[in-house]
Amino acid sequence: MKYMGSKARIAKYILPIILKDRTEGQWYVEPFVGGANMIDKVDGNRIGADSNEYLIALFDAVSRGWLPPEIITEEKYIHVKGDINKDKALSGYVGFSMSFGGKWFGGYRRDIAGTADNSELKRSNEITQSRRSFTDISNQAKNIQGVHFFHKSYNEFMFTKPCIIYCDPPYANTTKYKSGGFDHDEFWQWCRDKSKEGHQVFISEYNAPEDFKCIWQKEIVSSLTKDTGSKTAIEKLFIYAPN
Repeated sequence: MKYMGSKARIAKYILPIILKDRTEGQWYVEPFVGGANMIDKVDGNRIGADSNEYLIALFDAVSRGWLPPEIITEEKYIHVKGDINKDKALSGYVGFSMSFGGKWFGGYRRDIAGTADNSELKRSNEITQSRRSFTDISNQAKNIQGVHFFHKSYNEFMFTKPCIIYCDPPYANTTKYKSGGFDHDEFWQWCRDKSKEGHQVFISEYNAPEDFKCIWQKEIVSSLTKDTGSKTAIEKLFIYAPN
């Protein structure tokens, strides 16, 4: 699913690293499941969580067979935004997949030029974008069946056995998600604590504290930088590695 900061483009590079030492039956956990563009490429025991309740409502519904309407017009987009709690799964779909850049209700998703000068062109664009989003979520549906989805913050998890934990938190000094502030220092300390408890913790970010080691990096085009438009950035994968 289209989602701001999606890791769909780099999943093929980092998942083999993350899953390299996975044991039979071991749980794979994503506390920041986002657009589920990583977890949908993993099999076995899986947990996906997020602090956005509408996103979780969407994926929980889709994993059980629900699909959104094939066509979401801009009028429908505005209507759903105005009554967000009527159907939380639909709100999750419209708020992310039908929004520009996959940002939570960041404006209706249009064509590349972002223009529609007449009603006929506008309608054509709405149909094109809607069908594209519908195809994306439909294709993803079968790959998230069996995932346990939870609406909770990363620091609310209680683990009883060593897990593989992949974190894709809001990046520091980038475009902000509409979910309030994020305490990065608290997050990194949580990663330290979980690593010391015996979990395999992997973190996607551009930068990390000195006691974390970069084990993979790749230059990609990103839309998360503060400047307007897409910019080149170095995606990195970190693990806790104290002296």
